[in-house]
Amino acid sequence: MIFEDIPTTPTDEELVDRAFSRATRAGRAQSGIDAQVSMLQTAGNILSDNLENVVTSWPDFDTLDPFYYELADAIVDVDAVRQSLSNVGWASNQTDAIKREYQGRLHGDVETARKLRKQAFARLADIVDDVEEDLERLGAARDELKVLPDIRPDEPTIVVAGFPNVGKSTFVNHVTNARHETASYPFTTTRIGVGHFTREHIRYQLVDTPGLLDREHEERNGIELQAESALAHAADAVLVFVDASAACGYPLDDQLALRDAVHERFDTPIATVCTKADRSRDLDADHYLSVEDDEGIEELLDAAVEMVGYEPELP
Repeated sequence: MIFEDIPTTPTDEELVDRAFSRATRAGRAQSGIDAQVSMLQTAGNILSDNLENVVTSWPDFDTLDPFYYELADAIVDVDAVRQSLSNVGWASNQTDAIKREYQGRLHGDVETARKLRKQAFARLADIVDDVEEDLERLGAARDELKVLPDIRPDEPTIVVAGFPNVGKSTFVNHVTNARHETASYPFTTTRIGVGHFTREHIRYQLVDTPGLLDREHEERNGIELQAESALAHAADAVLVFVDASAACGYPLDDQLALRDAVHERFDTPIATVCTKADRSRDLDADHYLSVEDDEGIEELLDAAVEMVGYEPELP
């Protein structure tokens, strides 16, 4: 997943300690003015490079898939992250500029060179201290984003929606390896199950959405609405599961109202699936399914693949 490769963000204290410790060791290997120059170059390079690495380790939000962009924005406020990345980039440039400025001044007697080098170190530390909050924000954002569910928008994706206990997770777990791929959004108790199945050497994603698409649009908070919007970008087809027996605990009319709301929200092919068909088939549905009796499972998967209509790009 695109965010899980972002390395841990160092704090301002860690950066300064790392740079100055390495600089001290570099200075011990030299003598006189050369020692002061070596310390300055080492500290300046480490700070500039490490700050730059913080920035370049993040993906470019301008080219990020809309699915990941909206998920990230729901969790961490992308504009704030981008501003912090800009500030850290500025700090990288500033530390490099200070290094170059003082390199040209370290000449003459050793004592003067040592004072100038210490002055440079103080300015370098001040620059890093200026972006302390930005580094903290980026570190916290990285920790939250790395645990997002691994939904890949470049793979054909089938979203399974419906009220709790209508059989969504049972179906997804039955036909995929989703038991090992369930993840939680860090901003809510919502859990997203992601599984895969293969048809004609093409891998399809099945996304189970408990806690997200199982109640009225108006009842969801802003973060959940944005997560729903992100999911809409990834979906190539939606299966709305409806329990005609109402054994799930929700009236049939409410389930159908949710089905209609999904039709309004998702601009993709949508099919109504009558689940627990061994209990009741009292529903005008596109497909009838009973995982308990092993009825309609393969037919539903084949229909979902046809709904997606995925054509792989040939080389």
